[in-house]
Amino acid sequence: MSYPFERNRILRKSPSIREAMAETHLSTSNLLLPIFLIPGEDEVSEIMSMPGVYRYTLDRVNAFLQEAYDHGIRQVLLFAQVEEHLKDNAGTEALNPNGLMQQGIRHVKSAFPDMVVMTDVALDPCSSYGHDGIVVDGSIANDATVEVLCAMALSHVEAGADWVAPSDMMDGRIGSFRECLNDHGYHEVGILAYTAKYASNLYGPFRDALDSAPGFGDKKTYQMDFRNAKEALREARQDVEEGADFIMVKPGGMYLDVIRDLATHFDLPVAAYQVSGEYSMISSASANGFLDRKAVVMESLYAMRRAGASLIATYFAVEVAKYIQNK
Repeated sequence: MSYPFERNRILRKSPSIREAMAETHLSTSNLLLPIFLIPGEDEVSEIMSMPGVYRYTLDRVNAFLQEAYDHGIRQVLLFAQVEEHLKDNAGTEALNPNGLMQQGIRHVKSAFPDMVVMTDVALDPCSSYGHDGIVVDGSIANDATVEVLCAMALSHVEAGADWVAPSDMMDGRIGSFRECLNDHGYHEVGILAYTAKYASNLYGPFRDALDSAPGFGDKKTYQMDFRNAKEALREARQDVEEGADFIMVKPGGMYLDVIRDLATHFDLPVAAYQVSGEYSMISSASANGFLDRKAVVMESLYAMRRAGASLIATYFAVEVAKYIQNK
């Protein structure tokens, strides 16, 4: 038998060689940890549809933050649950300077000054309709919503947020955010735009966590059609032109092509969100012995990194940080 022109297996023959030849790397600096805050005191409650993920009152969140910090996590994304009696169509509670989100920002920055705090900006957690915008005659009023979202973002920044992360998918909100922040002297606050947020079927467990499921209809008039990829380029172009600092694809795992497209076509860094449904599928399969949890978690994150994501929001963040440190 003649010698093959190339023997590619030579570069795979040992762990050390494979590590040296690896094209994609993952570190704790690539991880963004989502944290759910709930009102009240002395409570840590597991999200039933997301086994192993918890919601925390402010007086109980520090231990989890410390664990994350000790394992190299330096970036968190905050979400705050709003009590039902505080919800309305205008999202009034979102602007409360002493609301749970604003308190949470101050709390985290006080306890961990060098932790980068990013905040979710959307109306669904505080909307009586569970939608990301103001409802008028059964539809989402884009411009009225953007006005409220700008005030919401400003409130977060005034509380100490380093970055705001608008997840609403309203048209023109990035430019409005940038103008609002600049007008108030916040020139160095970052905007992590949920640029390509798809109307996915993988968000259910997240909505359980925040009690934020839509009260009617769905979100397909503002979130993207999951059949489309070119549309993501249009969304990204608009966000980049309007002043975004980071552009995100959500969900991450099923949209690797979109991550790659954005990373290829734009100079801004790309983020990916490994959403609640992705987390729960891996967790459930591994709990039943169908998959090797660590192996699949790491493969899923490396796939998003390989596609071009510089930052990955994942509920596995602390777990993965431990894997990395113990490698």
